[in-house]
Amino acid sequence: MNKGTIIKNISNQYEVLLEDKRIVTCIAMGKVRLDKKPYVGDYVLVEQFDSQFGIQKILERKNQLLRPAIANVDQAVIVMSAYDPDFSSALVDRLIFLISLANIEPVICITKMDLVDEKDEIYTYIEDYRKSGYRVYLTGHEFDPEELIECFDNKISVLTGQSGAGKSSLLNRLNPEFELHTQKTSKALGRGKHTTRHCQLFPLGNGWVADTPGFSSLDFSRVSLRDLANAIPDFQMEKECKFRDCVHLDEPDCAIKKAVENQKISSIRYQNYKDVANMIKQNKRS
Repeated sequence: MNKGTIIKNISNQYEVLLEDKRIVTCIAMGKVRLDKKPYVGDYVLVEQFDSQFGIQKILERKNQLLRPAIANVDQAVIVMSAYDPDFSSALVDRLIFLISLANIEPVICITKMDLVDEKDEIYTYIEDYRKSGYRVYLTGHEFDPEELIECFDNKISVLTGQSGAGKSSLLNRLNPEFELHTQKTSKALGRGKHTTRHCQLFPLGNGWVADTPGFSSLDFSRVSLRDLANAIPDFQMEKECKFRDCVHLDEPDCAIKKAVENQKISSIRYQNYKDVANMIKQNKRS
C-alpha cells in the first residue's frame, strides 16, 4: 500500500497526494467509513484496485477540527482586517482560545495595513500580541509577502478570521495560481460574502494551506473553565497558582491575576478570557 495525504474532499471523493508525488482520486473503503470519516489533512494508506484507488486506513491524528473538517493541523492563521471591517481583539482572542483548545498554534495576520496610519490604535494591539509571544504578520499592498510565505514552510495551516478580512484574496496574492473566487465586501451588509465551499489544501512555500469555510461559530458551550484556562498560551509561562484547579477568576493567591497586575500577562487578553469564562458559567447555570 502507498502512504499519502488527503488534500481535497468533494462529495466523498478524496484527492490524495502520494509519497511518490502522484495525486490520485480515491474512495473510502467500507471498513474506513465504519471507523471514521476521512478528513483533509489525514495521513492515509491507499491501495489500487484495477483503475480505482481506495483508502484502506487512516493513520493516527494529532488533532482535528470539525468545522472546518481538517486533521493534523500545525497552525491556524487568524486573518483580521485593520480597517473595513475594523479590527476586533475580542474576536481574535476568542479564536485564539478555540484554536489552542484544539492543540493548534495560533498565528495572527492583519490585512489592509496600508489603509491605516502609523498612529492608529491597531499598533497598540500588534505590540500587545507580540509581547505576549504570538507571531503577528502584517500585510497590505506595499508589504513584502516573503516573510508571511515562510511561516507556512513544513506545516499544514488553516486560515480563519472575520468575514471581509480578505482570506482568499490573501492566498491569491501569496500564490496567484490559487485563482480562488473572491467577492468584494458587501456594501449593504458591511462584511464579506464568504465564497469558500469545500476544504482543500494548496501548496504554499514548502507547506500546505487550507482555504476553508472557517469556524462556523464561536461556541464555548461544551468547554470547561479548567480546560479553557489550561489552553490559553499567555497563562502557560507563569508559576502554578495556590490551588491546582484555579481558573484565575475569584481564587486567592492566583499567579495569573498577579501577573496581569504586574503587566507580565496582557490585561486585554485576560479581560477577554474573563468575558468568555462568564459566558461558560452562565451557560452551565441555564
